[in-house]
Amino acid sequence: MADIAELTRLIEPEAEALGLSLVRVQMFGGKSDPTLQVMAERPDTRQLDIADCEALSRRISDVLDANDPIEEAYRLEVSSPGIDRPLTRLADFEDWAGFDARIKLVEKIDGRKQFDARLIGVAGDAVVVQPEKSAEMTIPFAAIQSAKLILTDALMKATAPLSSAGADEFIEEAPTEGVDEFINEAPLEGANDLTQEG
Repeated sequence: MADIAELTRLIEPEAEALGLSLVRVQMFGGKSDPTLQVMAERPDTRQLDIADCEALSRRISDVLDANDPIEEAYRLEVSSPGIDRPLTRLADFEDWAGFDARIKLVEKIDGRKQFDARLIGVAGDAVVVQPEKSAEMTIPFAAIQSAKLILTDALMKATAPLSSAGADEFIEEAPTEGVDEFINEAPLEGANDLTQEG
């Protein structure tokens, strides 16, 4: 499987060159359908439009073609984090303080490896949360395996001013030589997709 740290090192400058903030890089789908997923956003809007997705996808394709860090054929998926976004950076826990998140830990704390909690903020290199019916707790950021916002009425209301126009997702089959075909699919509630196959 591909080295995510190396992929991130190659991809992050491409996102930053477009004024975007890289949220997450991951591979999924296994050997049967390997997909490189890149989540990014504009810091001011927390979204990507179609033009952003296209531009970032092309830059990523160029840098990956030049460096060839993934041996097998794969699909490239570029998307915004969406409303119920993953929390991948320490700053995310500060930015989304006051909202609820589902948190999975590397190892159990107080007998639990997964729980829902209200985000309070950060303290140094730790995340401060208030689990349901429990006392406030501080968790080292390194102890969090994954976290994502929980879709609630409060979160939807808070993000309502964000435009849902345009595409949040752009998928490109790799390698992509020749003519590219863009397919604009009807949006699902809360998300729009744009798929590129080549």
